[in-house]
Amino acid sequence: MGVTRRIIFPTIRLILWAIIAAALVKIAFAGADVSTVDTSLQPTGAVMEPTVEVATGTVTNAVSVQASVVADPAVVVRATLAGTVSKLLVGNGAAVAAGTPILTIRQETPQDPVVKTDPETGEVTTTERKPKVVVETVTAPVAGTLTLPTLKDQVVAVGDEIGKVAPGTLSVTGTLTPDQQYRLVGAPTQASVTLNGGPAPFECTSLRVGAAPSTGSDADETAAASASGIITCAIPAEVTAFPGLGATIEITNGSAADAVVVPITAVQGTVQKGNVWVVAADGTNEKRAVGLGLTDGQHVQITEGLAAGDTVLEFIPVPGGTGRPVDCDVDYDPAACGG
Repeated sequence: MGVTRRIIFPTIRLILWAIIAAALVKIAFAGADVSTVDTSLQPTGAVMEPTVEVATGTVTNAVSVQASVVADPAVVVRATLAGTVSKLLVGNGAAVAAGTPILTIRQETPQDPVVKTDPETGEVTTTERKPKVVVETVTAPVAGTLTLPTLKDQVVAVGDEIGKVAPGTLSVTGTLTPDQQYRLVGAPTQASVTLNGGPAPFECTSLRVGAAPSTGSDADETAAASASGIITCAIPAEVTAFPGLGATIEITNGSAADAVVVPITAVQGTVQKGNVWVVAADGTNEKRAVGLGLTDGQHVQITEGLAAGDTVLEFIPVPGGTGRPVDCDVDYDPAACGG
């Protein structure tokens, strides 16, 4: 047994290592034997672009916007006459209704004296005239709490800020992406609002969609890349809310039943006009202009250019892909169009 371990096993290992080394050298310098490969085997697969059949369905354009509760800004009270504040009719901090008189402004305009000449004696008589006086009463533009820093006998010009009225009302406001702003063109004047941790969803009124404010700072320019507008909706007085609460605004801006629809991935464009690639019976496809209607974020209504049962590419084709030439007037590609 000792001879086997000391002589025979080590000898067998050396022989095996020698055979492996020789085989590796042969493969490295002579290559593998491919004479037995069956050359009749050829790949038969083909790359097929996914398609989708045009169908009909119901499309509801419902937009959900994350928002927050804010206090409505104070409304500025401006002087409507140039002159001197002659009387303060209410005090600072008073609760006023819309149209409540706040102060009066007195304007005195000097008038030229009346000069008369006696035709017989030639004596000239000058009679001074009293200045022309105009008194204007400035009223509260809205109901709320008045801030009135203006003093009696203060001289003001037309348009000067003489006070502010804080309405004490609340609104929900949120930012809109460009896609959401397009989908809210012609939006209704009310929406459904849900307050985080608050009461049940309720209807808000005076829905307004407008441009996002900008002060020209770098932060505004960065935000403008993702937000292009704001949406604001008034909270009814009977709803208890607090500034700073998170909220969700749900706006339904139209619904279409039995509409011709395709996935949004199949359409180039999102509003009014778009392009789709219609697949023919022989498997070829061509671009076709279509009219676009409502979208729910997954499907888009086709108002013209397609009919139910047509077949289109499920995804917009890459310019120049699958042997297609690049149309630099339509699908500009810097690499293929010379920069």
